[in-house]
Amino acid sequence: MVEVVRQFASGIYNLLLGLFTSGKHLTRHAITIQYPKERWTMPERSRGMVVLLTDHETGQLNCTACLLCMRACPAGAIEIEVEKDEKGKRHLKGFQVDYHLCCFCGLCEEACNFAAIKMATKYEFPEYDKKNLVWDINKLAEMGLDVPYEKPVRKTPEAKKPAAAASAATTTPAPEPPADAEPGGDATPPKGEG
Repeated sequence: MVEVVRQFASGIYNLLLGLFTSGKHLTRHAITIQYPKERWTMPERSRGMVVLLTDHETGQLNCTACLLCMRACPAGAIEIEVEKDEKGKRHLKGFQVDYHLCCFCGLCEEACNFAAIKMATKYEFPEYDKKNLVWDINKLAEMGLDVPYEKPVRKTPEAKKPAAAASAATTTPAPEPPADAEPGGDATPPKGEG
């Protein structure tokens, strides 16, 4: 009989504790978003869809067909077609991202040295057919038109100095005396002298 009363009291206590916790959260502001009507603004460094960036001044794609993003992709979701001209310079012929293979890791963006590819903050691209998840160069460039980016600053290499001037420039000057030393005399006597 005592055990039944103890279990009943424990049940009532846990019920009141749960009701108190629920009542405490009823007065707080709701944090849920009503999704179709409200959209969550993604942070700048979030990883959404992959897009190709265009130079706003020239209207040309920033991609130089270096293939670094394709090599960095662990899932193999990026395919790039390149053609070379008579001088041997590469030109971008095709660029394709397969979104049902993409793992949205961002390694392609990190590998790109030319601000040509970016993980945009866009996250809504549902499709009923898997074939529509393979985006070509035109669709990737269109989705990247309104994506803000900073153009990388390129440092120009300096001209090499002659060997004699370079060795003179690398020698270090003599160290200056400490600022707290008295002019014309040593602040501390040398060791061994009394």
